[in-house]
Amino acid sequence: MPDRDCPESRNAVLEAFADTLIPGEKRYPQDRAVAGVSEGGGAVASGAIEVLETPEGGMAPALGDLARLLGEHAVRFRAEQGLPRDDSEPFVGLGYDERLALVGELLAPEHPEHAMWAGLAMFSFMAFDTGAHMHTADAMAAGHPGLAILGFAPPGEDGLWRFPAYSYGRQLADIHPDTDPTGSPV
Repeated sequence: MPDRDCPESRNAVLEAFADTLIPGEKRYPQDRAVAGVSEGGGAVASGAIEVLETPEGGMAPALGDLARLLGEHAVRFRAEQGLPRDDSEPFVGLGYDERLALVGELLAPEHPEHAMWAGLAMFSFMAFDTGAHMHTADAMAAGHPGLAILGFAPPGEDGLWRFPAYSYGRQLADIHPDTDPTGSPV
């Protein structure tokens, strides 16, 4: 079985997990981690590994162990399903539908490791939904796939975000009388 402490192997497993949740298109023809079941960028292209490795998230020290456990679950899943062995990378080698079934099992509320896998999933969603590893202006300038797909509005020419149409389609409250023209309280 591959060495999960090797960053390339570890990253491939974690990328395959993230791609199962928010799929994207393959980065190159032989890409095994990204299944390629969707067009455009998914969690991997949105920076899932970068978000997982941020010191603020606290997940970085556990990533090798999580990749190893995911591989162990994939070996068990393959045996239960009668799938052929994949000694190169058990989880990465699963087809998308099999990955989805296994990840669904791990994320089930009754699974004893649910909290651990839910944490890993949360970071994948954060990468896609927010580009949490980057300043939002930088993510927008770089064409962050998640923010683009979600239709996140770009900042104005001055680099500030204003939402004149209101995100709920209507004004929810009156502007406080002490608010200056930039939207800041005086």
